[in-house]
Amino acid sequence: MTFKHYENMTHLNEKIIGCSSCLRLVEWRQHIATIKRKSFMNDTYWARPVHGFGDPTAKIMIVGLAPAAHGANRTGRIFTGDRSGEWLYTALFENGLSNQPQSINATDSLELREVFITSVVKCAPPQNKPEKSEIQECRKFFVQEHNVLKDNLKVIVCLGQLAHKSVFNLLNISPTPKFAHASEFIFKTISVIDSYHPSQQNTFTNRLTKPMFDQVFKRAKILANLNF
Repeated sequence: MTFKHYENMTHLNEKIIGCSSCLRLVEWRQHIATIKRKSFMNDTYWARPVHGFGDPTAKIMIVGLAPAAHGANRTGRIFTGDRSGEWLYTALFENGLSNQPQSINATDSLELREVFITSVVKCAPPQNKPEKSEIQECRKFFVQEHNVLKDNLKVIVCLGQLAHKSVFNLLNISPTPKFAHASEFIFKTISVIDSYHPSQQNTFTNRLTKPMFDQVFKRAKILANLNF
């Protein structure tokens, strides 16, 4: 399959925001924005596709699954406004990869350093489970984000098994190696690191601890030759 090439992230982001290809996801993201969560009743939900965010010349790309229904689908910024984001941005801040340890909404003062964060699927899916057809439909955007970043990119961090599978598909590497937390794979000029996703299912059960998560980003900095 051939994808249109976008010269810069701004142009690509406009295309992502305007996408309405997957009817199930369009209906779900808008439904969530209508019913809302009690604690966010006064918020106006973004309720559109959520593009990647960060340094356009990043050496590290972090890949998650999809926007959270009451997180990024509400705020308009990936990994913002939910518990997973609290874990991620704290870890980035403690490793010098962001200027603050939290992100509340898309207009706050968060800045990422040498990091770009994105997701395999750009719309919040029901039960946080995108269908194969939706993953495939969104692949064109994931490929183009990588194309814009690839000249500087050194490391990809996969948050969870679906991100792991999608990244190896992106890199055209087959068969896909087994996912395991802190596993590393080096291919020519790019390194891939696996991590459990910082979902409450993993963090509340201590399947993923803060030292485990922190070590992933310490290692990513080493592989990206970042010395700060």
